[in-house]
Amino acid sequence: MAQLAPRQRWLVLAICCLSLLIVSLDVTALNVALPSIQRDLGSSVSGLQWTVDGYTLVLASLLMFSGSLADRVGRRRVFQAGLAVFTTASLLCSLAPGLGWLIAARVLQAVGGSMLNPVAMSIISNVFTDSRERARAIGVWSGVVGISMAAGPIMGGALVEAAGWRAIFWINVPIGLAALALTRRHVPESRAARPRRVDPIGQVLVIVLLATVTYAIIESPARGGDSPLVVACALTALGALLGLLWYEPRRADPLVDLRLFRSVPFSGATVTAVAAFFSLGGFLFISSLYLQHVRGFDPLHAGLFMLPMAVMALVSAPLSGRIVGSRGPRAPLLVAGAALGASATLQALTYSAHLSVAVLFAAYALFGVGFGMVNAPITNTAVASLPRSRAGVAAAMASTSRQLGQALGVAVIGALLATGAHLDPTATGPHPDPTAFIDASRTAWWLIAGCGGGILLVGTLTSGRWAQSTARRTARRLAAEETQTTVRA
Repeated sequence: MAQLAPRQRWLVLAICCLSLLIVSLDVTALNVALPSIQRDLGSSVSGLQWTVDGYTLVLASLLMFSGSLADRVGRRRVFQAGLAVFTTASLLCSLAPGLGWLIAARVLQAVGGSMLNPVAMSIISNVFTDSRERARAIGVWSGVVGISMAAGPIMGGALVEAAGWRAIFWINVPIGLAALALTRRHVPESRAARPRRVDPIGQVLVIVLLATVTYAIIESPARGGDSPLVVACALTALGALLGLLWYEPRRADPLVDLRLFRSVPFSGATVTAVAAFFSLGGFLFISSLYLQHVRGFDPLHAGLFMLPMAVMALVSAPLSGRIVGSRGPRAPLLVAGAALGASATLQALTYSAHLSVAVLFAAYALFGVGFGMVNAPITNTAVASLPRSRAGVAAAMASTSRQLGQALGVAVIGALLATGAHLDPTATGPHPDPTAFIDASRTAWWLIAGCGGGILLVGTLTSGRWAQSTARRTARRLAAEETQTTVRA
């Protein structure tokens, strides 16, 4: 791919950011709309979980496949296909006549979404070849997450109030069509020098692992932890995990390239991504139900209450990108872990049906700082020290970790609320006992606080000189292995 002029590079970044915007807006706006969907479609708590996790599970399952497919057939081509599918599926979501149809349309959305963010990050990594410029670009990319978090709850609440929950999917259509037209005109095509071969067995094992783990967690409150189906899902997930660990190292081009985990910073980035997005998924799920079912706010006011979190994420994300570009990832990771942990601890200690607005805003602002700070170091660390030919796979694995974390956050936190509050997971409508909901939420907040502490610890351990030396060693080994493979071919 020919080197682009600076103006062209930043235009490509802007186009790629549009894809991130529609995906991120969809997530944040949907969480505000969950109580409305529950009332309109008669959804149970587990139904709400599947509305979110049906998307994130399929997305997580296909991200690595889409990344390797883009490296093979062309990143722009796959990116365009993803925009077309995501936009069409968003329209179908808005027309869904029932919960099953909505979940099916969300699954189709995820198929398109899997071709967007990791492929866009691979395009950015290949367009911005200078490490400092790439770090700044990733900072802008991460800032879009903050923009979506700022706009999503308010936009989602306003749309739900004005036209119902279906309207939250309409906004994706014009943005998706604009991104599709701009991509065709301005984004250059690129491929990996040596495309990776398809790994169908690895792909099936990943899908089985993620689906069975999530099903067991979501359905255990309703069916019971000793249900034969739940136990079978748990055993199947364990078998799929062991199968991946045995099978993937034996392939020349594995779907899950375990060799990348020789790099301590890369391993740390994946763990951090799971913990951070577990926290985000849990935070949005609890907060949306709390603000509307317990505090009695309408969707618009619930969105406005989340504004402190969103604004601080918007401010923190580009600042984090600049710090990563100039000083490395350690400081943003430590701030992120401390802020997420402090936010969850504050809520665990003070949560009540009549919690002071000042305390709630402070907790939300702290969460926004932590989440805004964490994205740039995750993305930059995942791709910075590896060969450019692995950018697509590395970015896809980082994105998979994010989606896996969010899916687990919704599944685990939802199960905690259903079990701890003695709530019938198949019941519809608002929570009948706010006191029980508050008590169960405190347990969930302590779990999220633990995730913040984990990010703080992992950030400390994986950003030092020893960790960086493992990243350089891994990059050299991968480059040497690719050279040997090319020579043999």
